[in-house]
Amino acid sequence: MDWNPRPLDAHSVPVHRRGTGRPLVLLHCLGMSWRFWDVLEPLTDRYELIAYSFPGHHDAPLPDHQYGVPELTAQLRGIAERERLHKFSLMGISLGGSVAAHFAGTHPHMIDRLVLADCTPRYDEESRANWPVRAKAAREQGVASLIPMLMGVFFTPDSLAENGPDVQFVRRTFEACGGEGYALACEALAQVDAWEQVGRIIAPTLVMLGSNERQSFQDAADRMIATIPGSRKVVVPAAGHASVRERPEFAVATIGEFLG
Repeated sequence: MDWNPRPLDAHSVPVHRRGTGRPLVLLHCLGMSWRFWDVLEPLTDRYELIAYSFPGHHDAPLPDHQYGVPELTAQLRGIAERERLHKFSLMGISLGGSVAAHFAGTHPHMIDRLVLADCTPRYDEESRANWPVRAKAAREQGVASLIPMLMGVFFTPDSLAENGPDVQFVRRTFEACGGEGYALACEALAQVDAWEQVGRIIAPTLVMLGSNERQSFQDAADRMIATIPGSRKVVVPAAGHASVRERPEFAVATIGEFLG
């Protein structure tokens, strides 16, 4: 895969702020949008939830070039400066978790508390080789062609059979996701390697993952726990890759307790 990442604009990205209290910046997963975090609405009485969409997702502009996780970290730094966020808690899931880990190790003194959900600082070799294949499919056939596979990763079979509002939200968001925006993010994930940054994290850290998460993510979670001083792990029961969205009540209680 040709790889020519370039900087991202931080000024034209819509930022959505709601609630009162200490700031919590939220980074969503691949193919989703800032609205992925609507399930954390019960926390708005204690925290200000601050979210935005990644490039080419939902209301965020589509860049005309490749970018990597270092460029997403630089974009977040620019957004933080724009929004006058000098120190804040940060949570990311999947793609957002990779960015959150990279950011927290690059700018450790900006992070109050850190939540890393269903993510890995570096994908295994099989996954790294598969990301360009998925990017090609998204460009040529659309993200909709990937939905059957994606839904089986994001949710447990029981949740898919129930087809509740959170499952429906994720499916609709995938259907609306543009192929090029999705493909560019796939290429970024093929290149990410944030283990060096993970070793520089100093913030109290909570590592969350669904009980049905793939083995490579379980291994990454254990390694992050072993690397980040004072960190702890929580397994979300009966949940897949979209653990926060599949078990929102558990997520709200766990995140609220961790943030204090």
